[in-house]
Amino acid sequence: MNEILNYELLRIASVIITVGNIVALLLILLAAYLFLRLLSAVLRRTMTIRLVPKSRQDSFLQLTGYVIWTLAIILGLQSLSVNITFLMASSAALLIGIGLGLQNVFKDFVSGIIILLEGTVKADDVVEIDGWVVKVKEVSLRTSRVVTREDNVVIIPNHKFIEENVINWTHNTTPSRFELNVKADYASNVQQVEQVLLECARQHKDVLQTDPHRPYIRLVDFGSSSLDFQIIFWSNNMFRIESVKSQLRFAIVEAFRQHDISIPFTQIVLHQAAPDKAVN
Repeated sequence: MNEILNYELLRIASVIITVGNIVALLLILLAAYLFLRLLSAVLRRTMTIRLVPKSRQDSFLQLTGYVIWTLAIILGLQSLSVNITFLMASSAALLIGIGLGLQNVFKDFVSGIIILLEGTVKADDVVEIDGWVVKVKEVSLRTSRVVTREDNVVIIPNHKFIEENVINWTHNTTPSRFELNVKADYASNVQQVEQVLLECARQHKDVLQTDPHRPYIRLVDFGSSSLDFQIIFWSNNMFRIESVKSQLRFAIVEAFRQHDISIPFTQIVLHQAAPDKAVN
């Protein structure tokens, strides 16, 4: 058995790789895998009992997995008789050169670690960044995978979540507040318009109807050709709120027709001057 384990497979300078080294490497990787599975199960159960949100659990377990696998790789290299200290020192110049050329990549890695540690952005969060409202599907070390309201998958570098202003709607402890602008003709009865708009808001399933989040109507301005109203409402359907607003608009158009309420449109009147008479 010793002869088999000590059988030399490869020699590189002073590094000798034997069958025993390969076996040790495989055992280290297997032990890391089993230990990570066991640790993840224990941590998942503990955090569930303590009512830690699942997205927060995923971030913590993902970061734990990175740490364990990094340690396993270092131990594996040492089992192959590779001098880690010498390897890092001898490649310092190369690492500096790579770092200068890949600054954004390293910045994304550091940002990913910060995000996973702080939990400011997690899977299933609805965030607004770069003018997009997206749902986060996965946070990795370098990039995050998100889905837009058009169901397009977008890969975003992690540094954007650190360096730019990000609105995380999921962090709200209360439902989000939204506004919908509606115009009515000046000949309209304002009390009737208010009641019709309120009724449309009350009939929608995604508009909250309980205090202090009941919808209400404001007359916000006297426009050039219309009375400008605004529906103020609250909803938990933040990611698909544009669909909610669209459904409300359909209902309002139909309700206005039933109650003979006109929605004005801008009219432009052009006056043409009479041509000058020709001088004989």
